[in-house]
Amino acid sequence: MSKTLIRGAKVLGGEPQDVLIDGGTIAEVGAGLSAEGAEVVEADGKVLLPGLVDLHTHLREPGREDSETVLTGTRAAASGGYTTVFAMANTFPVADTAGVVEQVWRLGKEHGYCDVQPIGAVTVGLDGRKLAELGAMHESAAGVTVFSDDGKCVHDAVIMRRALEYVKAFGGVIAQHAQEPRLTEGAQMNEGIVSAELGLGGWPAVAEESIIARDVLLAEHVGSRVHICHLSTAGSVEIVRWAKSRGIAVTAEVTPHHLLLTDELVRTYNPVYKVNPPLRTERDVMALREALADGTIDIVATDHAPHPHEDKDCEWAAAAMGMVGLETALSVVQETMVDTGLLDWAGVADRMSVKPAQIGQATGHGRPVSAGEPANLTLVDTAYRGLVEPAGFASRSRNTPYEGRELPGRVTHTWLRGKATLVDGKLT
Repeated sequence: MSKTLIRGAKVLGGEPQDVLIDGGTIAEVGAGLSAEGAEVVEADGKVLLPGLVDLHTHLREPGREDSETVLTGTRAAASGGYTTVFAMANTFPVADTAGVVEQVWRLGKEHGYCDVQPIGAVTVGLDGRKLAELGAMHESAAGVTVFSDDGKCVHDAVIMRRALEYVKAFGGVIAQHAQEPRLTEGAQMNEGIVSAELGLGGWPAVAEESIIARDVLLAEHVGSRVHICHLSTAGSVEIVRWAKSRGIAVTAEVTPHHLLLTDELVRTYNPVYKVNPPLRTERDVMALREALADGTIDIVATDHAPHPHEDKDCEWAAAAMGMVGLETALSVVQETMVDTGLLDWAGVADRMSVKPAQIGQATGHGRPVSAGEPANLTLVDTAYRGLVEPAGFASRSRNTPYEGRELPGRVTHTWLRGKATLVDGKLT
């Protein structure tokens, strides 16, 4: 197996050190290292992080290969510094059986730009009526531990309780898309001043908050684990904070776009800003940043949601909801959390690698950058600033809200078990 010497990298943003990779493992970390025959990467003070882990990715395969495939999605992931992604279940057919999750898992194994861990559906067909084959998916080759109907809410309290009870037996987690459907019928954007002025149907914060409140109480009652997907409101933050203070086993994620963008952008009527949950207010954005900094929100997850051009280049009401995010996530987190002083790079590693790996039980990922650990690594040029150019994306889709926007930071190298998947910003 080949050797790679990363020279002069700031591990987790600390003092420059050398890191020697031997095969798929970190062999040594220290100053002045040398290794005969090793390929040398001059880091020149770039920040070295454990490979990023995304607990919320839509790879679209099977069924919507016009939007994304496992190959293109994992290439996008490697470009963004990710070494593993969790693929959501809202494919066609839905990933609600052992057969479908194994198909996605095997596609990930074949393409290899990052590890792919399927997320199983909670209910058959995502219709919220009958539990899917949770046990069979867990016992399959894919070893599913996270289950979600993301894109739809498990709105029936009895079904949600049964799901929590079921996964408790093998240490699984239910990841809830918190959206009370009756409160969001006809909703087009966040309910507030902007929606009133534009005359668009409002999406109230309580539609999210009421489901989170119910589900943390159900998790407490059952003694099981619940994870809240794409938390987006200040009120949701307070509910999760309260639940954690009671010792309830709840974790939560925030997306990069909810850390940066607000509903004021909807005034443009550009469907690129249409997303579920919707962009909220500046007050919500600030609350989300503070909650991520203090640990109330555990992780950053992209909710990478690719769509073909025709699904976004249309009138607002007809447009699909969602944004791509794998290739810009780290830059947005640097802009909103690091450059503002809310998190250091060790904190970024915790929120974007360590904790998502723990929640999803991604073995070998989110590990310390130290000798004996798997060489899943990401090198970031934090001094870089540049315009986002979606034409250069590895993703099959281009529905980014950041086109033409200047963002900081650029992933230059990604290693998956010691194999370089990205070198000098180019996929291998």
